[in-house]
Amino acid sequence: MAKILVADDDPLLGELIRLKLESGGHDVVLALDGGAALELADSGDFDLAVLDAMMPVRTGFEVAEKLRENPAHANLVLIMLTARKERDNVFKAMLTGIDDFMTKPFAPAELLSRIDNMLRLGGSLRNKAESA
Repeated sequence: MAKILVADDDPLLGELIRLKLESGGHDVVLALDGGAALELADSGDFDLAVLDAMMPVRTGFEVAEKLRENPAHANLVLIMLTARKERDNVFKAMLTGIDDFMTKPFAPAELLSRIDNMLRLGGSLRNKAESA
């Protein structure tokens, strides 16, 4: 089970994601804007964050940049989930440290599968780094 932060300004979509991830065995905390997402990230020990690109207070890109600047979040896996499909947004996400990028509309089962894969990959990479 992983502790996951979901940041999306659409409360219904956030709740859908929360329910799907909890059904997959994860502990989920929901933030409705980028500022709240940063506060929650700093107050909790999260394994992964799902960030919407366009949110009030701070965008998902800004949240990702701030999280990557903080060494305490070095191992946090970041997934961007957005309706913005343009290539520039994918490139911008990569530059801000996003590990995976999904576009809306999306299949909740695919999101859960990607999260489980990213956690498995991230965990194995962390274990290799710690044992080296």
